[in-house]
This record gives sequence, C-alpha cells and structure tokens, in this order.
Amino acid sequence: LQAVAGKEVAAIVGGLVDAEALIALKDLLNRVNCDTLCTEEIFPTAGAGTDLRSNYLLNTKIAGVEEADVLLLVGTNPRFEAPLFNARIRKSWLHNDLQVVLVGSPVNLTYTYDHLGESPQILEDIASGKHPFSKVLDQAKKPMVVVGSAALQRSDGAAIHAAVSTIAQNARTKSGVGSDWKVMNILHRVASQVAALDLGFKPGVEAIRKNPPKVLYLLGADSGCITRQDLPKDCFIIYQGHHGDVGAPMADVILPGAAYTEKTATYVNTEGRAQQTRVAVTPPGMAREDWRIIRAVSEMAGLTLPYENLDQIRKRLEEVSPNLVRYDDVEEANYFSQA
Repeated sequence: LQAVAGKEVAAIVGGLVDAEALIALKDLLNRVNCDTLCTEEIFPTAGAGTDLRSNYLLNTKIAGVEEADVLLLVGTNPRFEAPLFNARIRKSWLHNDLQVVLVGSPVNLTYTYDHLGESPQILEDIASGKHPFSKVLDQAKKPMVVVGSAALQRSDGAAIHAAVSTIAQNARTKSGVGSDWKVMNILHRVASQVAALDLGFKPGVEAIRKNPPKVLYLLGADSGCITRQDLPKDCFIIYQGHHGDVGAPMADVILPGAAYTEKTATYVNTEGRAQQTRVAVTPPGMAREDWRIIRAVSEMAGLTLPYENLDQIRKRLEEVSPNLVRYDDVEEANYFSQA
C-alpha cells in the first residue's frame, strides 16, 4: 500500500460484508488516495443512479405490499429471493384481492399471477401506454412496481431501470396517490449492497477492468467477477473473508475474517432498515472481525485508522451516513418524483 500510487490500488467487496468493514476499508484506501472501491453486484448508474437513495431501495417497505392493489414484478422470484416479502404478497393476494403481474422468466410462486412475457420490450410498451396492462395500472389506486436486482445485472439493465422508472412515474401520476406512497421499488438479493451504496461504493467492477490495479483488496468477494486473467501478472491480491470460494485461491495473502454469526455487525436490508447481528459463536482459529483486521493492516502500513472499538467505528458510520446506526428504523429517503 505504501509503495504504489492510489490509482494503482482497488478493492472489491462481496455480498456478506458488514457496514463496519465497508467504512474501515473505504477510510484505509482513501488515505492512499484510492477511490476505486467496487461491489460485486451491478447497479445502473445512468441518470441519477445511486446518488438518490430512493433509486435503490424497496421504498414501499416489506409490509407496504399489503396496501397495494396492483403489483408488477420485474425479473424477480420473491419466493426464493425474499421469502418474507413473498409471504406478505401471498397474504395480500388472499385477503385483499391483490393483482400480481410478472414480466420475466415464469416462476412457481405461492399465488397466481398474470405472466406478460420475458422481453424487455414489454416494459417499453407499458411505459408508452401501448400494452393492455397500461390501462390496469392507470386504474390502480395503490400501484406497486418491484424490480429484482438480478434484472439490473443484465447488459440492458440501465434501459430496464429507465423503463420501470417511467412506468412508476406514470402510475403515480394517474393513481393520484399521496406523497407517502412510493411506486418504484428495488428488491436486493445480497446483504451488503444497500450499505455499500450508502457509503459511496461503485456498483460493478467495470472500473477495475478498464484500469487493472497493481494491488487488489478482495473483501469477501467470492463470485468470480474478476479473475487472475483480468489483472496484470505482478498484481498483488489480498483476500479477506470467511469461506474463500473463488477469491482465496488466487490471492497472495489471505486474512481470515468472521462470518455474520461470529460478530456484532451492522447490515442494511433492501428497504433501507439498519439491522445488527450478535455473536452466536466465536470465530475459529486466527479469524477476527473484518473491521479489526483492516484496522491492524492500517497500523502496519503507517496509516492508522482513528477507531479502536465498536462504538468508535459506529460513530464514524454515523458521520458518513446517520441512517446506518439507527437500528430497526427506516429513514425517509430523498424521494424523487417517480418514487
């Protein structure tokens, strides 16, 4: 870290990284003038992208689906991706006659739904008012649109996001719902994504592919989104994590971290609610809490981070994004017109 320039350092964080480790890694790499901090999950950055928090949250909240009368699911299978949310959908379908419509691959859900097809063109047609379902949305009193994060991983993810935003804006205008009802919703599949976006990480690893680093820090990154072949031969790879699927075999140094069951840590769910885990079992062997490992690395590199215990690092979290320490509460996001 001391021997290379900031632009030659990069980091990728995986799907199970806690908020404390995220802010520690960001603080450490910012100290060497590095801002290439990426997540494995892709999210479209066209337009407002991740600058507006409501762009990447389940704004209606999990319980909010019980108030909806029309639900449009796009590229998601809530039965597997979010069983609790799926249970709420089923409850509303049973008791409130919720109409469920799906665009994407047909899946086996616990309720009946209308399948419009798999083509993204269907979304364009709904947005422009050409599709018959547009009339159903126009007549809805409390419409709700839910996009699965998997749909946004596609090469045309930005176009899908734009089309769904237009659908949500049109539905909001036609329904005349109050400002407290949000039509646009994103359903995330991984535990770390919302906190990472809150803290300013870049979604996707395209920046690393365009500018391969000499030092790469993999924090729980195990999906294989970057391989040895994508990097220079002399690239030094640091892997820190707890199950070492793909990232560990290609690393030069392995730092054993603790799993979520082995630490008190902060995670943010898909609706933007900060939650914390508690220690159930102690980490095995030399494994430590991730933020403590990064703090130790910073000291060895002569870039000592200014926190030594959990309370201090959570104060740092509060400085950057206060919602991350307001546990079990959902902060109002900066909603834009179509949210």
